[in-house]
Amino acid sequence: MEDFTELIPGLPEEIALQCLTRMHYGVHEVASHVCQRWRRLLRCRDFYYHRKQSGLTHKTACFVQSLHVPTEPCGNSKPENQPKYGLSLFEPDSGIWDQVDPVPKYPDGLPLFCQVASSEGKLVMMGGWNPGSWEPLRDVFSYDFTTRRWTQRVDMPSNRSFFAVGALNGKIYVAGGHDESKNAMKSAWVYDISADEWTELPPMSEERDECEGVFLGSEFWVISGYDTESQGRFKNSAEVLDITTLTWRRVEEAWGVSRCPRASVNVGQNGNFTCWAVSGPAIQVGACGVDIGDQTLVTGSAYQGAPQTFFLSEKNNQGQNCKWVKVDVPDEFSGFVQSGCFVEI
Repeated sequence: MEDFTELIPGLPEEIALQCLTRMHYGVHEVASHVCQRWRRLLRCRDFYYHRKQSGLTHKTACFVQSLHVPTEPCGNSKPENQPKYGLSLFEPDSGIWDQVDPVPKYPDGLPLFCQVASSEGKLVMMGGWNPGSWEPLRDVFSYDFTTRRWTQRVDMPSNRSFFAVGALNGKIYVAGGHDESKNAMKSAWVYDISADEWTELPPMSEERDECEGVFLGSEFWVISGYDTESQGRFKNSAEVLDITTLTWRRVEEAWGVSRCPRASVNVGQNGNFTCWAVSGPAIQVGACGVDIGDQTLVTGSAYQGAPQTFFLSEKNNQGQNCKWVKVDVPDEFSGFVQSGCFVEI
């Protein structure tokens, strides 16, 4: 039965829609309780794209970050053997930092080395190691910023850690990594967020463990990695999936640095890939960058054990990062960053 309830009593529909479009995503959960029509609208995929087309979505960076442990008076606190991780969210336009609600299955910390990706305003967390037993996981959870709730989805088709991940148009692509026996993999899959379905893709030409995924246009790049028999010796090549034809091609000399590319790939001039760690002495350890439109949020440390530092790098007309500005970060968001992704909410 059609719902003829006015969006906002007394206002024409198009004006009422514009009013709701301008609401910050932080109040969507409360607003969805006003009436059934608001609830359906705010949770609708078309409403997300309407907000995006209107330029009213919010560009944020999401980090898998070690949780802050407050120091006891007189320095009596003892550091834990294994840090616990949560999800931090930074909105550069407002300068606001926030903590994403914990995954109910893992209230005390995320799975170690889990991967995060985002598309159509949804955040997806998958894989990693059980923080208690260190056993590999196939779990997939999605977070809806409108309802502020996590939902467990269909498991990954196989155990997989340290894999490449990329998201585009409501789908998440994964490739490479290693299985529960530490064997490097060349298989690839794609996950449809709306349908909650996994579809197998053609495999890459070779194994790629500890690789990094980057989308350039409609191409999914899987950068570097290494074979089972050559652990730690990172390749300088990449493999590229055309998501229209579902065919792979190999690109030589794509990664010119003999170091792990995970979370640290910077798309340089003319599409060349460089490592964020070589951008400056303050981020040469544990470098991680998240592209957020006309800016990039970059973090890292000057040396092992040094404080985490955050910078916003603005892009010039050619899309290259130039001006760097240090970001003031509250203590509770100053922990080590393992990885991150762009989230447009």
